[in-house]
Amino acid sequence: MVQAVFTGFFGLAAIWFAVVVFRTSSMVRSALALLFSQAAIGGMFLAMQTEFLGVLQIMMMATEMAIMAIFMVMYMMDPGGLGGMDMTHQKRASQVAGALGALAALAVAFFAGWGPIAPEVRPAEQVYGLGIEIMERSMLIFETAGVTILTAMIAATAIAIKRRGKE
Repeated sequence: MVQAVFTGFFGLAAIWFAVVVFRTSSMVRSALALLFSQAAIGGMFLAMQTEFLGVLQIMMMATEMAIMAIFMVMYMMDPGGLGGMDMTHQKRASQVAGALGALAALAVAFFAGWGPIAPEVRPAEQVYGLGIEIMERSMLIFETAGVTILTAMIAATAIAIKRRGKE
């Protein structure tokens, strides 16, 4: 029961902060709301006793926010992000698309055949299967993505910093 309460709490928090991303008029506030939304999803994973995925989600969001901060400072006219902006375009079309998307998600949730509930959960087998997936066929993809992201971060930092002694 406690697990369901915490999962529901973090789920509602994730949805609330996702809405706040588009309701605020500041890039900084939108970025923080996005961080909190994704951290709440990490909290949902932790509440569902999938610690690896929860910690991975939170760590990925922290890294993503660091990268986004570098690019905000490098490219934006208002790096602090406190100037006013409008995050919504085509308001009527986006409201209709959101309502249709919500109805479709609810229809899938309530009317799809999800199959029988597993009689017992074996976390050790789940972790082992995840480890095999990551270390076997997906290893090259993860390593390539990691090196590419690291290279982009170093390059963005090098471009953003003024050269000293050349002035």
